[in-house]
Amino acid sequence: MTSGMSEEQIYELAKKRVEEKRGFFIHFTVYIVVNIILVLIWAFAAGRGFPWFIFPLGGWGIGVLFHFLGVFVFSGQSARDRRAIEKEMEKIRKEQT
Repeated sequence: MTSGMSEEQIYELAKKRVEEKRGFFIHFTVYIVVNIILVLIWAFAAGRGFPWFIFPLGGWGIGVLFHFLGVFVFSGQSARDRRAIEKEMEKIRKEQT
């Protein structure tokens, strides 16, 4: 994936990946903290009743799952994207000369 890339491009790609991973871990931490609070509210509420916290826990959990997949599983650029980026870079270089 890094063949033909300059050091600056490699640095920028690495920086972007680190930012994406940091964003995921912040998202995941907030998810855990908020859902613990929701479970505690339910647990200490009078009579407890129906476990309503499962709806935000499940719905938001799906979002966290997709965020995880986007960052750690499907994070690579496709060859088509790389070619399109290189093509645009060439256009910009030609415009500047």
